[in-house]
Amino acid sequence: MLTTPTAQTRFLHIQTWFRALSAADQTRLDTSVRLIHSRKGEVMLRAGDVVEGWYGVVSGLVKLVSHSPEGRTSVFLGLPAGQWFGEGSVLKKEVRRYDVVALRETTLLCLPRAEFDHLFHTSLGFTQAVVWQMNMRLGQAMAAIEASRVRSPEQRVALYLSRVFWHGIQKLDLSQEELSNMVGLSRQTVNRALQVLERQGMVSLQLGRIDVRDDNALTAFAFGTAAPCKFSTPSEQTVG
Repeated sequence: MLTTPTAQTRFLHIQTWFRALSAADQTRLDTSVRLIHSRKGEVMLRAGDVVEGWYGVVSGLVKLVSHSPEGRTSVFLGLPAGQWFGEGSVLKKEVRRYDVVALRETTLLCLPRAEFDHLFHTSLGFTQAVVWQMNMRLGQAMAAIEASRVRSPEQRVALYLSRVFWHGIQKLDLSQEELSNMVGLSRQTVNRALQVLERQGMVSLQLGRIDVRDDNALTAFAFGTAAPCKFSTPSEQTVG
């Protein structure tokens, strides 16, 4: 009798490093991982807690939020389904430095620390995947820092819609509220920036969904290698 694969099994089997493991290792991991479910707006993992493992987004969307001693909040990354996070904290064996908040109904997969450590020291494919992941996060962090200091609001929005953060995902199904949370700008500012990008043919906006139409142009504009655009006026029709 055939059985339907579980969500965690399906998620693991799309990982290249997982498919390279022996059948015995695959079975062990499939029974050791656990899923965490959350509704929109809930804190799934809290800053200051002990990090229990490496996390993958099985479905949904989360934001990583840090808090300053003065009480200021900063959203520094949004993560869609298919991405992993928290490898630095696992490797350094430190407490979590940020809240993980669900921007919509979300399921996370936790690969326990013991399994992470074992694979990191025994599986070349897994180690390479973690190194690639850390290199990607470094590139994103540098791009975000630069954007917050020297880029216009339009360029900041373009950056957070580009392949730098989404890796070729064309149909983001992302609301302006969710995008403003990630970019760190008001919804009104994000709305005006999106209208600029839509008029330039880089994105299209329909029923709250943002579709990337020209990823190359979007990325070039985000990094200042394309012609600058002018902000739309607040009196223009809003979207979504």
